[in-house]
Amino acid sequence: MQNPSYLALTAIAAFVTILIARVVHRLSTAFLVLDAIGLVVFTMAGCHIAWQMNESLPIVIVSGMITGCAGGVLRDILCNDVPLLFRAELYASVSVVTGAFYATAFGLRLNGEISTALTFFIGLSFRLLAIRYKWEMPKFVFNGEAK
Repeated sequence: MQNPSYLALTAIAAFVTILIARVVHRLSTAFLVLDAIGLVVFTMAGCHIAWQMNESLPIVIVSGMITGCAGGVLRDILCNDVPLLFRAELYASVSVVTGAFYATAFGLRLNGEISTALTFFIGLSFRLLAIRYKWEMPKFVFNGEAK
């Protein structure tokens, strides 16, 4: 670690989390919004790094998706929950759409600040709408009967 103050900041955040643990369940909407922001921002960061490495469009999008989704998966596993990624709701799909829009905007050499802001808005809006309206991926049901 180049900056040990990050370790102190992490320890303080952990301590504060322990202190407020009893009221955290009341903040579920705030956590969903913050998770959506994290998903979009880390997707864009993963895409940006892959783009700087001159990777192809599919690699840029997949790199963004992996970067965006990995943090949420680790969080849910550490909290002993089924990760959002493995549920029916739109999570990785939001990341893929965000990454595709980000990579396309930068591939077309649009203004960087505007492209970033627009990608953030689109990705966040898509995720929040998916949460609000409970959009889900289609389910494949196998009933066991062979014809």
